[in-house]
Formats: sequence, structure tokens, C-alpha cells
Amino acid sequence: MTEQKTLVLPVDSKTANFENGSIFFIGTATVLLRYAGFTILTDPNFLHRGDHVHLGYGIRSTRLTDPALNIEQLPPLDFVVLSHMHEDHFDRVAAQKLDKNLPFVTTYHAARKLNKMGFHSPKALKTWETLTVTKGDVRLCITAMPGIHGPSVLGALLPPVMGSMLEFQTPDKETKFRLYITGDTLIHEHLKEIPHRYPNIDLALLHLGGTKAFGILLTMDAEQGVQAIQIIAPRTAIPIHFNDYTVFKSALDDFKSAIAQAGLEHKVQYLSHGDTYNFTVS
Repeated sequence: MTEQKTLVLPVDSKTANFENGSIFFIGTATVLLRYAGFTILTDPNFLHRGDHVHLGYGIRSTRLTDPALNIEQLPPLDFVVLSHMHEDHFDRVAAQKLDKNLPFVTTYHAARKLNKMGFHSPKALKTWETLTVTKGDVRLCITAMPGIHGPSVLGALLPPVMGSMLEFQTPDKETKFRLYITGDTLIHEHLKEIPHRYPNIDLALLHLGGTKAFGILLTMDAEQGVQAIQIIAPRTAIPIHFNDYTVFKSALDDFKSAIAQAGLEHKVQYLSHGDTYNFTVS
């Protein structure tokens, strides 16, 4: 029998509003999601312009941007969704300054690393495994989506990565809003299974940037970003993770051009650092 993974959060004064929510873009793959009484942070990266990250195997990259806010300015968080353990997704600032009791939803590899850093509540998921988070009478089901960070042998040398599907449910278990976060993945065959399992995705956050190491693509570039929208078929897509580090080689303008060529402009919302996307759920 499959183990039922659960996380019970304390109830606070936030109202479970199912009609309105927001995505605040901090930078890189870091967003602040507020919906249904939850406040969720993704892939915390709070280094500043000129700071360096180490990505393994001697690969170093310089940050080219500043985060839209500093880590001390974050509101109280319910938990963090962490796609994988790379320094441009979980940096030394986060390791030092985030509450060690804050729950993380992440890969098994990252959970082990977090434990060694003194974090007490990582929740590890395998692909297609689900964690059910409850806060009062509201449910949030988080399922790990398939992700491949690099091709063949190089992919095996990189940290395992997961995408995430977040399904916000009313007390009677009706799904009101479905959010897909790609994580640092390339286009691969298993992505085609996502729309079969989740045919009505309201919003997708796309990790783009065309990250390259040794000339090899490690995250989606403009062309693959278009393919992701065509495969996943979300109602709306927001590109993130596109201009923050020197290893990002595919500019947002390239993606905009590819989107226009594919006739998908109506599907995409663009955010700059510090912008908020407000959404309404019918």
C-alpha cells in the first residue's frame, strides 16, 4: 500500500479566498504565490547582482540581476517548493536566513541536503507522488512532475529535478485552481503524460533561460518553451528563470518572438522582477 504523505499546517488569520490569487515574481525561479489562504515560496534565490553560484564540476556563474525583494522582506510563509538543489535555486542566503522549521516540498536528493543544513521539515517526493497539505478545511495536493535537467550522461551527473503540480481544493475536495511549475527540465517524452493526467491546467510557470554548460542545453530555451505550452496546454503561461545568470543563454526576447511566430500570444503573461500577476478563479 502506498504511504499517504501529509502535511498539516497551523491555521492563521488568512482567509481561504478561492476567488483571487497572485504571483509575485522575485527573480530567477523565485516567486511568491498567494492563494486560498496559502503563502508559498518557490526556489529561494536571494543573491544580488555580481554574486556567484557554484553549479558543480567547476561551473561557476555570476548573477546579473537583483531580487525584487530581500529575504528579510518576505511575509510569513507556509512552505517552500524547491525543484532541485542548485545554488541558483537554493542559495547560501536562503540556507542561512530561512526558518529551519519551514517545510520544504522537494526531491529526495534535496531533502537530504536540507537535513544536513539543519532544516527539520523537508517533505520528499518521487515522480507522480503526492503530498496532501491541509490548512484548516482547505486542501492542497502537490504532486511531483517528471523533469530531466540534462541529456544522457550529463543529466545523470546533475541533481535530480522535479516539476510540481499544485491543486487547490475546497473542503468538499473540488479542485478550484491547478498550477504547474516546470522546474529546470528539458522537453522529454514523459511530459506528454502530464496533460493526460491533468487536462485542465490553469497556470504554468516555465523555467526558461536556455542554460548551457559545456555548450549543452540544460533548461528550456525559447523553442522548447513554446513546445512546453503546446504539450501542457495551460490556460495561461508565465516565463520565469530567463535573465538572471551568465549561464542563461536564451533571452526572453527570443521566447517572445517564438511565441508570436507560434500564434500563442494570448496564452502568455510576461512579468519583470517585482511585477505581480493577479488572477481570478471562476
